[in-house]
Amino acid sequence: MKIILVEDHKELASNIINFLQQENYICEWAPNLSQARDMLSMFEYDCVLLDITLPDGTGITLLNEIKSLYTSTKVIIISAQNSLDYKILGLDSGADDYITKPFPLPELHSRIKAVMRRGNIDTAEELLVFNEIMINMHSMECKIGETIINLTKKEINLLIYFINNKNRVLSRQAIAIHLWGDYTYNLDNVDFIYQHLKNLRRKISESGGNDYVKTIYGLGYKWSDN
Repeated sequence: MKIILVEDHKELASNIINFLQQENYICEWAPNLSQARDMLSMFEYDCVLLDITLPDGTGITLLNEIKSLYTSTKVIIISAQNSLDYKILGLDSGADDYITKPFPLPELHSRIKAVMRRGNIDTAEELLVFNEIMINMHSMECKIGETIINLTKKEINLLIYFINNKNRVLSRQAIAIHLWGDYTYNLDNVDFIYQHLKNLRRKISESGGNDYVKTIYGLGYKWSDN
């Protein structure tokens, strides 16, 4: 499952992302509305964790846009605003749930699972399939046909990222930010991506799978069977 957290408090965002990544979610961070809009326009997300009070506006505005443009995306408001009026506003605007800060991270996890179940997604059996490749998004087990591939956490997240963005050119910088976080913005060299990609392609090939990674010289990589 792929989640975007829209939250301007860096320490809280880091704690949420670290927790959800340990639960095998793909979780990305946007500290403001502008960056969140850019990311939502480029990538598909299953769930948005959305603060109301952001540096460049109110999260309710983004909530309305999400419900208009990305109808299958679930939204959970995470806010320090505990008044009934705010809760009613958020839920009436289309939020699938509302949780007040501070909150235990396991409770947030339970809320995420609950809203996704209401969307008729059975997380225990959710499968991501691309031709002969199948990933169980709950157990994070990957198979080529009936053969289980032993992938590291970074490798399987890289594979999921490629499949979810098939036919899109992904720069090495975008891949680095997705897998390691925003601090990679400050890195001049992200050649370490190549080694993870090389290992992933080798393991898929050794298990009888096809190589769907296309190198787009000067731009990055694209996952495609064309």
